[in-house]
Amino acid sequence: MKTKRAKNEADRGRGRPSDIEAGVLQDRLLDAAEQLFAERGFAATPVRRIAEAAGVNPALLHYYFGTKRDLLFAVMDRVLGPMAEAIATMQASGAAPVDDIVRLMTGMAAEHPALPKLVAREVLLSSGETREIFIRDYAPRLGGALPGLLAREQQAGRLSKDIAPGAAALMLLSLCFFPFIARSVSEPHMGVRYDADGIRDYAGQLQKVIAGGMKP
Repeated sequence: MKTKRAKNEADRGRGRPSDIEAGVLQDRLLDAAEQLFAERGFAATPVRRIAEAAGVNPALLHYYFGTKRDLLFAVMDRVLGPMAEAIATMQASGAAPVDDIVRLMTGMAAEHPALPKLVAREVLLSSGETREIFIRDYAPRLGGALPGLLAREQQAGRLSKDIAPGAAALMLLSLCFFPFIARSVSEPHMGVRYDADGIRDYAGQLQKVIAGGMKP
C-alpha cells in the first residue's frame, strides 16, 4: 500500500502541482481576475481570458475555484475577509482610532488597487446576485460597522460631537477608496502618486484633513 507521501509524489509526477505550486497558481488566477473584472466587468470577462492572463490552463481555474462567479467571490473575500476581521478586532478591543481605520482601508486599497473599482462596478453600479451577496455577507461587517465604531469614539471624546457617525463613515470610505477608482484621471491629470510613498503621503494628508474636521 502506498503511503500518503508516496501517493502525493506520484500525483506530482503525473503533473499535479505541489501545495506550494498550487498556492502560487491560485494567487496568479486571483490577481488576474481582480484586474480583469475591474477593467472589463464580470460579464465581459471570459474564463479563458483570465487563465491566459494568469498563464495557466483554463481547467485549473475550474479545478481551484469552480465557477467564474465563485472566482469573483474568492477575489473579494481574499481582501474583504481580512479587512472585516480587522474591524471586528477593533469592535472587540473597545477602541477604533480614526487614523487606524484610515491606515486599514488605504493599506488594503494600496495592496489591491483594482478592488475598489471592482466593487464599484459590480456592487454599487450593478444589480443582481453579486450585489445581493455583498450586501448580505460583507456590508454589515465593513462599512456597516463603521458608524458604531465612530459613535464609540465620540463617547470616548476622541471624535467631535458635531459629526454624525453615519455621515463620517461614508466620508471615510469615499476618501480612502475613491482615489483608486479615479486613478485613470487623478494620476495623469492631478499629480496623485500611486507608488508606496505616494500612498503613504496621501494617507498622511487624509489624516490631517480628519484631524482638522472630525477630531475635537
